[in-house]
Amino acid sequence: MTGKMQAAVVETFGRPLVLREWDIPSPGPGQILVKTEACGVCHTDLHAARGDWPLKPTLPFIPGHEGIGLVVAIGSGVTIVKEGDRVGVPWLYSACGHCEFCLTGWETVCAKAQFGGYSKNGAFAEYLLADPNYVAHVPAGLAAKDAAPIICAGVTTYKGIKETNARPGEWIAISGAGGLGHLAIQYAKVMGLHVCAIDIDDGKLAHARSLGADIVVNAKANDPASAVIQATGGGAHGVLITAPSLIAFKQGVGMTRKHGTCVLVGLPPGEFPLPLFEVVANCLTIRGSFVGSRQDMAEALSFAAEGKVKADIELQALSSVNQILDRLEHGDVASRVVLDFAGK
Repeated sequence: MTGKMQAAVVETFGRPLVLREWDIPSPGPGQILVKTEACGVCHTDLHAARGDWPLKPTLPFIPGHEGIGLVVAIGSGVTIVKEGDRVGVPWLYSACGHCEFCLTGWETVCAKAQFGGYSKNGAFAEYLLADPNYVAHVPAGLAAKDAAPIICAGVTTYKGIKETNARPGEWIAISGAGGLGHLAIQYAKVMGLHVCAIDIDDGKLAHARSLGADIVVNAKANDPASAVIQATGGGAHGVLITAPSLIAFKQGVGMTRKHGTCVLVGLPPGEFPLPLFEVVANCLTIRGSFVGSRQDMAEALSFAAEGKVKADIELQALSSVNQILDRLEHGDVASRVVLDFAGK
């Protein structure tokens, strides 16, 4: 397939994305071409566009790692997908497949991992290339717009909850009730956990309550650590920090039950303020969790396909991408924005 497509491109870090024509890529051996139907907008896209992290993308590049679309062309040697399949092109674009991490289901930390919308061009475009071995297989009956947030926000929170080791009937505290957090609450309830949701926005907390949160805490109006400890009888067995805020990270450790696990999935720039005395004296585990494996992805999508988890989405056009990123930066997105390509 040849021709031009519309894409939103980062040409300079910290500057608005540029809407421009871009050559439609052609799939080489072992690659597929996907026609984008929908793509979620993630806080990571904002970090990428600003060049916030130590390892920066190579300019110019196309962000977007929640892309869902139809396979429209296949390179030589591809057998695992076929034209017409609906797939997701997630953050984990590819990995080596044979290192110790790949062999044990931890491909997200493979030293040769590539990342969609970061080291590989992403889905803020009408077409994108993908590695067929690492795409998400979207279950029948799950619409593209509903699947888009699941392949990043969904799998990230689902895996993060598993990494807390909290068991059914125990407490999990979810810090941040927005794009990731509102999905985390739903996954946690399906997994049999009691949920305490923490945020600074009363609207998001009301939404959290409607999604099944047993307790909600406004971190501006209360000391969240004390509130969670009191409400749960000693702190949460597991804490999942989705908020991209260093303050939230510090508070999250404080609300973790003795011998509990605090899992970090938000990625604010800066150094993590860790209270070493509390960590040692209370035998806490502090653990990072980075998206999830392909098996985690399949499980996260399965919950969504069964109607047990559903992202609250706001549909927008690709042309609105800069306004969306500005809203994300200012905390003005209730849940998840999805770019709608099929509605053009």
